[in-house]
Amino acid sequence: MRSFLKPAAGLVCLVALACAGCSADTDGDGSSSGSSTAQAQPDPGGTGSTGTPESSSTAYAPYVSATTAYDLDSAGSASAYNLAFVIADGDDCTPTWGGTAAIDDSAVTSRISALTDSGATVRVSFGGASGTELAEACGSASELAEAYGQALDAAGASAADFDVEGDALTDSDSIDLRSEAIALLQEERSDLSVSFTLPVMPSGLDDDSVALLESANNHSVQVSTVNIMTMNYGSTYDGDMGDYAETSARAAHDQLADVFGLSDEGAWHGLALTSMIGENDVDNETFTLQDAAQVRQFAEKKGIAWVSMWASFRDRQCDSDSATDDASTDCSGVEQEDGAFAEAFSG
Repeated sequence: MRSFLKPAAGLVCLVALACAGCSADTDGDGSSSGSSTAQAQPDPGGTGSTGTPESSSTAYAPYVSATTAYDLDSAGSASAYNLAFVIADGDDCTPTWGGTAAIDDSAVTSRISALTDSGATVRVSFGGASGTELAEACGSASELAEAYGQALDAAGASAADFDVEGDALTDSDSIDLRSEAIALLQEERSDLSVSFTLPVMPSGLDDDSVALLESANNHSVQVSTVNIMTMNYGSTYDGDMGDYAETSARAAHDQLADVFGLSDEGAWHGLALTSMIGENDVDNETFTLQDAAQVRQFAEKKGIAWVSMWASFRDRQCDSDSATDDASTDCSGVEQEDGAFAEAFSG
C-alpha cells in the first residue's frame, strides 16, 4: 500500500483555499508543531485568487484553441478559458502554441483579447497529449521558468495549467525540474496560480500522478487546483460516464487530502473536473448532456473549484453530410444543439 507524503516544512497548502491560517512552525524533525487552521475558500474564477470570492458557485472554464477562434467559444458563462497548448519548439527550450505558432504571434494575441472582452480571464495550459512539454526540452530550472514566463507574459495571464500525461508523466527528471521551475516562477510572481491537469480512473490518480503532486509539494509549489480528466478510462469500464466522473472525483479528493494535508472541504475546493464531451477516445465511452448536468450538480454540491470540457470547438453535432467532420476533433458525435454542453456545464 502506498503511503502519501504529508506537507513538508512550511506546510504547503492549496492556495485556492486561502491558507492564511496555515502554520509554518516546525519541530526539529521537520514535522508540524502547530495545527492548520486554514479556511477553505473556493476560487470562483479558477485563477487562484485568495481574496474573498464574489460567488461560491463552481466556475466554468472550458479548454479552447489558442490559435483558432470558434463561434462556440462564447457559449455558456465561462469565467476563465484554458488556452491549449504551449509546448516546446521541437527539442528546443522555446515555447510555442501547439508547436506551430510563435508565443507572441499577433493573431493569438488578438484572439486572447477577444476572449477576455467579456471579463473572463485566461489560463495558459502547458503540455497536453502531443508534442514535447517544455520540462522535457529545457536544460535547467531557470531556463524552464523563463520559458514558462514568456508564455504567460505573451498571454497576459497570471494562471498556469500543467497538463502532464503520457510519457511525460513517468519522466521523474522532468517532473522534478518542472516543480523546481514553477517554484522559482512563483517566487518572482506572487500572484501566479498553478493547476495540474492529470489523468484519473474511477480508482483515483495513479502512482505517477501522486508522485508528481508529491514533487510539487516537496518543492514548495503553491497549487491552486488539481484538475482531473474524467475520460478515456479503458475498455473495462462500460458504465455511466456521469457516475464514473463522480467516483473518480471522490477517489481523487481523498488523495488530495492525504498529499496536501487538507480538510474534507478543502480537498473538494482544490479539485477541478474536465470531461471529454460526446464520444471519447475509447469506443465504449460516450459522455452525454445528461452526464454534463450530473457533473455540474455534483460539483456545485461539493464546492469543486471549476468544471471544464474538451473542448469548446467540439460542442456541436457532427454534420452527417460532411466528409471531414470527425467526432474526435471537430464535433461531439452526439445529437445536440450548438453550445449545449457549455450551457450544461455553466449550470
